[in-house]
Amino acid sequence: MVIGLIGAGNIGSQVARLAVAAGHEVIVSNSRGPETLTELVAELGERARAGTAHDAAEGGEVVVVTIPLKHYRSVPVDPLAGKIVIDTNNYSPGRDGRIAELDDESTTTSELLQAHLPGSRVVKAFNHIYAPELTTDGRPAGTDNRRGLVIAGDDAGAKETVTMLLDQFGFDTVDAGPLSEGWRIQRDTPGYGPRRTAAELRADLAAAKRYAER
Repeated sequence: MVIGLIGAGNIGSQVARLAVAAGHEVIVSNSRGPETLTELVAELGERARAGTAHDAAEGGEVVVVTIPLKHYRSVPVDPLAGKIVIDTNNYSPGRDGRIAELDDESTTTSELLQAHLPGSRVVKAFNHIYAPELTTDGRPAGTDNRRGLVIAGDDAGAKETVTMLLDQFGFDTVDAGPLSEGWRIQRDTPGYGPRRTAAELRADLAAAKRYAER
């Protein structure tokens, strides 16, 4: 399939590498323009091309949004209608400024993006693994102690597609439930950061507490 990437930083470039290695095509974009992605596209090879965020949104069958959370309203809306959108975001007040509805825990990061993209099918993924480990920790299906990654989303079909991609990339999937449960793998929760198997991640999700409960 064609995977669009809105954002080609640490996570975006790594997901692009995984996608190309798995046989997919990628359209990479960033806020500085396609001409700044020449080196990355050359590394990725003939399955990759650079474009604008609109190009990635329009041309991608699945689109990964991996930009600072404070810029989520810049994501194109119309070309993403009906599409699966993978959201990698975390909330960092020092970078993003204060966002009241996240501070009072009335919503989650991926629900913010879903509200901005009402016609899209948003799935939270890739937010709790350090970027370099995306291309070093993957293992074939069935491998003992294979690393797990968490997803959350409101659309079952979208989650099935993301689960398939994660398997191709070398990871087991742990479904945290709807987007509203995505907080269970946000910063400062047990499963955020360290290498975990699927079984360990399930325990981490169960042990997670909202900030107000600590």
